[in-house]
Amino acid sequence: LQRVNLSSNSDDFEFDTEIIVQGIVHGLRILEVPISTRYFDSASQISFIRCVRYALSIVGVLTRYLLHHWGLRPSRLFATPRSMTE
Repeated sequence: LQRVNLSSNSDDFEFDTEIIVQGIVHGLRILEVPISTRYFDSASQISFIRCVRYALSIVGVLTRYLLHHWGLRPSRLFATPRSMTE
């Protein structure tokens, strides 16, 4: 977590996408760890509109990354620690 700009991440659903892309940018290894999960009616659910907003936010994160990667629009979210201090 010290290698990424964690404070630039969202406090919303797109956090997972941001942290995964940041890990990739910094050459970190990402592993999937299986866990037991139980779903039930009172579990958190989001509306269709919220799902669409989430999907669009993922596209936005990936677009910001590509623009940063191609050097068209730098983003603190994907900056390396050295470039964050410059």
